Amino acid sequence: MWALHSVSFPEVSEHYSLNDPNNMDSFWKLAMIRSALGNSEWWLSGLLCVCGSATAQQQQLAPPQLTESGRVVVAGRSTPYLIRRLPVSSFPELPSGIEEVLNRRGCAIPQSYAAHHPENVIHASLAHAGSSDWAVLCSVDGTVSLLIFFDGAFAQSSGQSPGKPVVLASAPETQRLQPHDSSGVLGFNWGIDPASPQQVHDAQIGLEHPPGRLDHDALADSVVEHRTIYHFYAKNAWNVLEMPQ
Repeated sequence: MWALHSVSFPEVSEHYSLNDPNNMDSFWKLAMIRSALGNSEWWLSGLLCVCGSATAQQQQLAPPQLTESGRVVVAGRSTPYLIRRLPVSSFPELPSGIEEVLNRRGCAIPQSYAAHHPENVIHASLAHAGSSDWAVLCSVDGTVSLLIFFDGAFAQSSGQSPGKPVVLASAPETQRLQPHDSSGVLGFNWGIDPASPQQVHDAQIGLEHPPGRLDHDALADSVVEHRTIYHFYAKNAWNVLEMPQ
């Protein structure tokens, strides 16, 4: 007879500083334990029922790899790298429908080497003023994709499938690495953030002929500590906004 025990974990609160490297390391470990135990609970409960497709379901629900280290060749030299990811469950603010899509895809959320809190999942008005949209960096099998989820009403009105993301960009994770400290270990360098009309306006101040102020959010797509480009959705298409050189 199996004895199943519940395990509880402390939640990260506003008083728990992820800027502290020790706390951030604990957060990564907690995320890995939660992901692993979540799969174990499913496996144990599966033993208590007769299910002909148990093997297929177990493969589908296997948690993604959260930490990856290896070596890549840079300028003819073998160089170590480290990529850290978080499970989708680390972002409880995600709508359940989007969470389900990400889990079906097998997504983990890659974190930049500069991360001090869970990042690369954003909520903004990307389709039009007042819309409720989401953008997510999703890592699956070594490839990271920038996924856009427009809100259901807008997706339907524009002929898109509600809940089906638009892939705005995609690249092998090992092409999004850069050095960042004296250790020489490369880290993941891709970050996304919402950009309000005011933030975009401020970024365009150096243009000779600045355009008019936007009426809804843009998506800031950054290489950490280097450059940021701004994606803006208008007239059923994504555009890259002009910025000063």
